[in-house]
Amino acid sequence: MTELRGRHALVTGAASGIGAACARALAARGAEVTVADIDAAGADALAREIGGTAWTLDLSDVEALEELTLQTDILVNNAGVQHIDAIAEFPPQRFRSMLALMVEAPFLLIRAALPHMYDNGFGRVVNVSSVHGLRASPFKAAYVTAKHAIEGLSKVTALEGGPHGVTSNCVNPGYVRTPLVTKQIADQARTHNIPEDQVIAEILLKESAVKRLVEPEEVGALVAWLASPSAAMVTGASYTMDGGWTAR
Repeated sequence: MTELRGRHALVTGAASGIGAACARALAARGAEVTVADIDAAGADALAREIGGTAWTLDLSDVEALEELTLQTDILVNNAGVQHIDAIAEFPPQRFRSMLALMVEAPFLLIRAALPHMYDNGFGRVVNVSSVHGLRASPFKAAYVTAKHAIEGLSKVTALEGGPHGVTSNCVNPGYVRTPLVTKQIADQARTHNIPEDQVIAEILLKESAVKRLVEPEEVGALVAWLASPSAAMVTGASYTMDGGWTAR
């Protein structure tokens, strides 16, 4: 599989979970991948595994990204965090920091990457959104807000980038088998006042027709296809991978 040979890809939050699966899938198709993450050791380890390059940075430091320029053909905005609390108890600073990481940082990375993409007449922006970019859940004010925002940013990028050979799409998985989801279980049990062993069935998979978690590799495969020449006419779209959640 060499359809991405000669292309450079940048994946954020790539040291583990969905980001690592995306980095592996893009590398398997021939792309040279930069593994970007705040976790230096994790980024280095994955970069060695796939023959890529590690880039350690804190994307929540958005001011440091304002003058950035990127020589990348494929940009995968994946980095994200979660916090679960009722709105009345949600820490304001936590809300702001999550939007900085999941909305401002992707905007600044897209802004930094587009000139190179425009010059080459080719570019792929893939934003790892969520089913929560299309639906809401209680106790996730910042995450749901951020994911709804990235949907809008992705569509504007699609409209501006289309004449220059640049596509922009969102991938919208349900709950994926990652550390981010595993860490939610205790908080979900607390906020919903149920035992932890009931969270997966009664909260995470309640709305899904397919009663299992999404695997990171499934998300990576979709991201890699959206980055490929085969997806040249796919732009401004949101691809659900939610087991039927949004079919309701």
